[in-house]
Amino acid sequence: MARRYDTNDATDRVTGLREAASAVRRGELVVLPTDTVYGIGADAFAPEAVGDLLEAKGRGRNMPSPVLIGSPNTLHGLVTDFSEMAWELVDAFWPGALTLVAKHQPSLQWDLGETRGTVAVRMPLHPVAIELLTEFGPMAVSSANLTGHPAPEDCDAAQQMLGDSVSVYLDGGPTPGIVPSSIVDVTREVPVLLRAGALSAEELRKVVPDLEVAN
Repeated sequence: MARRYDTNDATDRVTGLREAASAVRRGELVVLPTDTVYGIGADAFAPEAVGDLLEAKGRGRNMPSPVLIGSPNTLHGLVTDFSEMAWELVDAFWPGALTLVAKHQPSLQWDLGETRGTVAVRMPLHPVAIELLTEFGPMAVSSANLTGHPAPEDCDAAQQMLGDSVSVYLDGGPTPGIVPSSIVDVTREVPVLLRAGALSAEELRKVVPDLEVAN
């Protein structure tokens, strides 16, 4: 039976965050609010849990899960060949709606799907998400919807779709908006905008003037 906690209530928030972290440590799934939409999350380093996440969404391994982190410092243990321009993007837009596709450390023991040696990583601008990520560590987090359905802007919509496949729901009220994060590939010499979302190419070029846009 899934448990749900109102993170706008101080007592519920403390309990909910503790229970969510414990659930993720047990290899279970949780739903959490972010600065874009609600996400479904699992331990990024537990392949079975990540597999359960993809299964709950009805999603294949060809669409690997992004990873959310609670601090830019976490990047040092996750990625390699991270350029100065990539760090400038982090400094300018994190926490926020910018996802960076980077080469992950080859020594990492994880299986996020068919990533071809890369990871899509982001630090969300949402206090509940950051608290959970700080408490637990890096989490595989994807939008909390069934594949082909709209991404949920509130916890009710997420729970209606995912039901008891999720152990803990953290209800933070409606999310600020449904515009997804922008995705920038920083694995190349010049960063490439793969998806324009909350941040436009013009905004990103204020920090990285040479930014290219994928066709």
